[in-house]
Amino acid sequence: MLDRVPALLALLVERPVSLYAVAVLRIGYGLLYLVFLLREFPHRDEIWGPGSPWTPVLARQLFDQTGWASVLTLSDSRAYFEVCYALAVATSALFMLGWHTRVVSVLFAVVVASFHARAILMTDGGDNLILLMAVYLVFTACGRRWSLDARRAGLRAAAGRDPHGLPGTTGGLRHHLRDARLPVVNVLHNCGVFVIAAQVCFLYGSAGLYKVQGGTWGNGTALHYALNLHLFQPWPVLSRAVDSHAVLITAACYLTVLLQVAFPFVLFGRLKYPVLGLLLTMHMGIAVLMGLPLFSAAMIVADAVFLPDRFYRSLTRVWRRGARPTGTGAAAPPPGAEAGLVPAQSRPAG
Repeated sequence: MLDRVPALLALLVERPVSLYAVAVLRIGYGLLYLVFLLREFPHRDEIWGPGSPWTPVLARQLFDQTGWASVLTLSDSRAYFEVCYALAVATSALFMLGWHTRVVSVLFAVVVASFHARAILMTDGGDNLILLMAVYLVFTACGRRWSLDARRAGLRAAAGRDPHGLPGTTGGLRHHLRDARLPVVNVLHNCGVFVIAAQVCFLYGSAGLYKVQGGTWGNGTALHYALNLHLFQPWPVLSRAVDSHAVLITAACYLTVLLQVAFPFVLFGRLKYPVLGLLLTMHMGIAVLMGLPLFSAAMIVADAVFLPDRFYRSLTRVWRRGARPTGTGAAAPPPGAEAGLVPAQSRPAG
């Protein structure tokens, strides 16, 4: 056991893991929050603005008790709120695109935390998960793949310049500082990925164990009651049609509990792939049948952290082959070209 410690330390310090996976999380949660803010744009004042029944004064009184904070309560001015909302939309879009991700990831976390705290009585499990992931992604190098940062660094490398924005011949203190920075970035990134994976495992495991304690899940009737709640009936006809199959409902109850309890124990084998596929189906069913698209999408994006980078690289190759015009005879890129296009995440312009 002890002989594996040096290898684990080397993995933690020398090489960032799951770069494509955290890029998917960045794109997914940035897009989700952007769509969420645009979707609620007509109702923004009633939810988060000065015209909300949960006034800024009440919110600040609650913050004094809970320790939360929000930039939206710094002023009661409507103009200030509109500026904050516009900046939140822009921040979500820039985070999704991966533009100066180091700085924008912090701003995105502040945006999510501020909007979450301002209307905390209206949040659900999906909002809580997005908030946690926004904070965790601050510590990851989520802009190294599929981002504007990666594209800009690739162009610099192709032009013979340092991908970090430093001249190629620079030495001395700046060179040593950059070399010393890389292990710290790798450690923070790898620890962030581990915390994200552990969070998802804890979420599934605790949800499954909680269901086991309930009698309705034990006798297979929990989904029957859920499908007959008016609050979770966006399509009443569809809900009644699904609920009419008693055997299907019972099997879905047992399968849901089994998947959630077993999920943390199947991550280190090939069994995780069919389990992730079944969880994807489950979340899509929740989105359609119960009208919880934000929660389901947040869970689906979180599950993407467990797919290896070779899976995402294969998707990239398939995309490039599909986008390449037929009959052009374009040559394949030389070995190492892909790595040159996605070097380490660049620093924001000073």
